[in-house]
Amino acid sequence: MSPTFYTNGGPGSNAPDPAPNPEPPRPAVSPAEAPGVADAAPDPLREVPSASLRVWLGLCIILATFASFAWYMTARIERLEQFQSDVVQRNRKSSLELLRLQNDTYLLALSIRDMALRQSHYPLQDWKPAFFRLRDDMADAVRLDEQFAPSTPQADGFRRLLRARLDDLTLTATSVFASAARGDEAGARALVESRMEAQRADITALVARLLVNNDQAQADAARKINGIYQSARRNILLATALLFLLALATGLYVLQASRRAFDKLRHLAEQLHSQSTQLRELSWRLIDLQEQTLRRIAVDLHDEFGQILTALGLLLKRSEGEPDEEERRQNLEAAGTIVRETLQKVRDQSQMLHPSTLEDFGLEQTLEWFVEQFSRQTGIPVELRTTGESFEIPPESAIHLYRIVQQALNNVARHARASRAWIALRVERPFLTIEIGDDGVGFDPTGLAAGRSPARNLGLTAMRERAEHLHGALFIHSFPGRGAVVEVRVELSKLAGAPSAGAAAERM
Repeated sequence: MSPTFYTNGGPGSNAPDPAPNPEPPRPAVSPAEAPGVADAAPDPLREVPSASLRVWLGLCIILATFASFAWYMTARIERLEQFQSDVVQRNRKSSLELLRLQNDTYLLALSIRDMALRQSHYPLQDWKPAFFRLRDDMADAVRLDEQFAPSTPQADGFRRLLRARLDDLTLTATSVFASAARGDEAGARALVESRMEAQRADITALVARLLVNNDQAQADAARKINGIYQSARRNILLATALLFLLALATGLYVLQASRRAFDKLRHLAEQLHSQSTQLRELSWRLIDLQEQTLRRIAVDLHDEFGQILTALGLLLKRSEGEPDEEERRQNLEAAGTIVRETLQKVRDQSQMLHPSTLEDFGLEQTLEWFVEQFSRQTGIPVELRTTGESFEIPPESAIHLYRIVQQALNNVARHARASRAWIALRVERPFLTIEIGDDGVGFDPTGLAAGRSPARNLGLTAMRERAEHLHGALFIHSFPGRGAVVEVRVELSKLAGAPSAGAAAERM
């Protein structure tokens, strides 16, 4: 029958969708994932970039960056000039508020003069509304002036004095109008002459000082702003020109240096390609040796079980001549038990050496059987998850995927010290992805790259070669103390037409 990879409720599937288990983080150890899997091993010589094109492109980007920088800084200066113009405008608004204060002080002076006239026909209480309107207008002008004017120590000191004099004037006026309300017009007018006029004079002097200070500050600011921007524009243009020349000189130097470096890189790539070819041949020799060794083990097991059967034959023959019926029955039962156990052992060993269920039931059910056997033998529970649609996998391709899973779980049992493991099969077109993970001690990926773990490297190299034989890729994700994940990714279109690896790769 045609072997089929069933997922999510396919025939023989007894693993419901489990809750997702926490998985270790995945710092990539293998080459970075590409959008697709290459049809064959990449040629390093083709991946050597063109030195001239890349360096010229980088040089153009550098020059364009400096030109953009000059344009950007010029635009920023213009915006800053506009901003400074707004500051000047605020100074002008401050000056307008000070002129408003000055005008209010003139009106206040006229009001105080009329209030102080003893022959006036109007009582002092009639001046109260007009006075407080002036006071409120002056207070509002002071508030707006503080909002618009730039802050300087001298100006801030004048404004504090101005607010204090306005408060004193308000208190004096309150006393004046209170005395007038009690009928003491003469005393109130005397208070106006003696105190309010002096306070009004102080306010007028402070407003005049603020006006002078504001005009002087505005003129100084305008001169400084013009000088700063002229200097900044000149310095930026000089810096841009200098950087442009430096970038041009650097680019020409890098161009020459890169040509020499890439010549050397091409030589190294040729050596790397030669070494990679030798490593690939060595890896396949190791795989062939592994297959031959497993086949010899199968022969040895056959001979061993032959001896067991011979012994059973002798036991049965002895039972035939046994006069005691009960003794003969016990011997026959013991022989039957040994036969059944031996038969089961033969089946298990045969399946472990070469899973015939791949031809009969497909990859998923074979992995279900292997997971059950592995958990029973090692005591490590393994969870099998399947997602995606069904897809037929030929036995000559399925055997390599099975061996990758088998090797990965063997590594878990020998090295990981894990309490549990999991296998995930996903069909996400155009790829088939298999992940084998555990919650063990993990390992340092750099140790593999540096060759500090040759025993583990041998198994990983075999797994990687099997994945590449299927035109796929193998990725390893691990971190010390946080488990490991082995991921194999193969294009579905390549599985249907994967080349055979020969008898050594098909029958184990």
